Amino acid sequence: MPARDFFHQAVKNALIRDGWLITHDPLHIEFGGFDFFIDLGAESLIGAIREGKQIAVEVKSFAGASSLSDFHAAVGQFVNYRLVLSKADPERVLYLAVAEFVYKSLFATGFGQMAIEAHRLRLLVFDEEQESITQWIE
Repeated sequence: MPARDFFHQAVKNALIRDGWLITHDPLHIEFGGFDFFIDLGAESLIGAIREGKQIAVEVKSFAGASSLSDFHAAVGQFVNYRLVLSKADPERVLYLAVAEFVYKSLFATGFGQMAIEAHRLRLLVFDEEQESITQWIE
């Protein structure tokens, strides 16, 4: 099983505060002879719109030497996980969890916005200090 991301616990706590039940930590999917480990699986406990919704959340800290390299790796991983989920667990919606400072410095840029649109990225933006979700970007 892969190592947990630096912000794993902060995102888990933020999801719980937002009314989600953590069902998998990590969410393990066997597909095509490979083992995939998505950081968190959750389902909604409250809210009429979200009731019964199942999500998978991949947490990324972007703590590598190059934020652009981390960006490429995160987007590629998201696309591959979304592909596997579409076949193995099609009701589950995948989100990429990133800290606010990462969102502002990478994803909110022109290039980041093009990547969100082109790759149909769903983001969960969180405040790592408050352990709270600040944005759901569909």
